[in-house]
Amino acid sequence: MLAETICSAVSAAGLGIAAVTAWRKRFLAATRIAAYSLVPIALVLTGIVDWVAGIAFKPSVWLGFGLLAVAWLLFMTTRAIERRSGGSRKERRAATRAAQGEAIAPAASAPSLGAGLPGTQAQPKAKPRQQSAAPGEDFSDIEAILKKHGI
Repeated sequence: MLAETICSAVSAAGLGIAAVTAWRKRFLAATRIAAYSLVPIALVLTGIVDWVAGIAFKPSVWLGFGLLAVAWLLFMTTRAIERRSGGSRKERRAATRAAQGEAIAPAASAPSLGAGLPGTQAQPKAKPRQQSAAPGEDFSDIEAILKKHGI
């Protein structure tokens, strides 16, 4: 009963403000205000206000809203952590495999990157490189580096 009275008063006040606005020759704004002021009384007449008032005072409903809030908080926390770490577990594993596979450039004479562990550093080949006929025409190392970086 109290909710219906409050909604009716809000609607009446809104219609009064709309009338004053229309009197000031601002008809578009007055129409908008009148539309907004009719919403509370429409909610009362449809019974939505009674339904909401019945829900609002039950402890089990508030417990349900609390559980929804906890679920939402857990979901958003996991999303934030996932974004910060760089994707899902599958994406991280694929990136690790790709990084290990790209450590050696395709057509390079020696690995471009070592694994970073002692004793696993790549040793250069003992054979000296053959000189091409014209200086500056052997671009295989540069091509390998560009391919490695996706250029």
